[in-house]
Amino acid sequence: MLEMVINAREADLGHGLKVRRVLPYAKRRMVGPWIFVDHAGPVTLAPEDIKGADVRPHPHIGLSTVSYLLSGEVMHRDSLGVKQSIVPGDVNWMTAGRGISHSERFSHPESFEGGGLELMQLWVALPEKDEETDPAFTHYPARDLPVSEGDGVWMRLIAGEAYGMKSPVRTHSPLFYLHTEWQAGARKKLPGGHREQAVYVARGEIEHAGQTYLPGQLLVFGDDADAEITARQKSTLMIFGGEPLGERHIYWNFVSSRKERIEQAKADWKAGRIPLPPGDDQEWIPLPQA
Repeated sequence: MLEMVINAREADLGHGLKVRRVLPYAKRRMVGPWIFVDHAGPVTLAPEDIKGADVRPHPHIGLSTVSYLLSGEVMHRDSLGVKQSIVPGDVNWMTAGRGISHSERFSHPESFEGGGLELMQLWVALPEKDEETDPAFTHYPARDLPVSEGDGVWMRLIAGEAYGMKSPVRTHSPLFYLHTEWQAGARKKLPGGHREQAVYVARGEIEHAGQTYLPGQLLVFGDDADAEITARQKSTLMIFGGEPLGERHIYWNFVSSRKERIEQAKADWKAGRIPLPPGDDQEWIPLPQA
């Protein structure tokens, strides 16, 4: 059953880099363990504007960031010393645990090839037992992720299990995440198997139960394997879900089951106790003012 439809809000990250922000939402903080959804681009910037659009080093705790590109290229650097580019179809999975910092840098023309930079950035809250785990980073190339195609729908399983596929991406709780491409007229039911699931319309136009939905809309469902989606035109849908973890507090880039841990992270970043990425430690994003 369709429980809610969330319309993305536009957020400006500065210097021409705008995102559609979907989660968290005032009336719906999470879908399963997924606590943050941003859709950036597609955007093309002039060479002189690239530096201003870079995402300078910033911290995280209590979550995993999941970076997935639909087009373009991004260079990731983190406080573990990892330097890794990501291109469409690859997955950068960074687990912050007790604390990590990272940056995302752009170059010209690589970052804007294929129609402009277009990035899906999702965060997964960690189970309480893993909130203080050691930080980690893993890159998964597209060739290692399972793909299937049939009845007008192409699917790549980014993480978890769905539609009989299993991703090699290591996760901390039951979840799934799919990149899907639909031909006009294609119909398919949601995978089900989890208490919460959602469909994000990145491109195109879809129909469910006689209603039409457009880019920037998130359809939130319960565990309903009978819920059917129809593509009214060629469409790109990101489908994800999982098992709820319980209440989480979120402030800026910090996620925790405990408010006092958020306060500690704020103090740690302000005092410089969270390391910066080697080779990218000359600037950083300061703690936002309340």
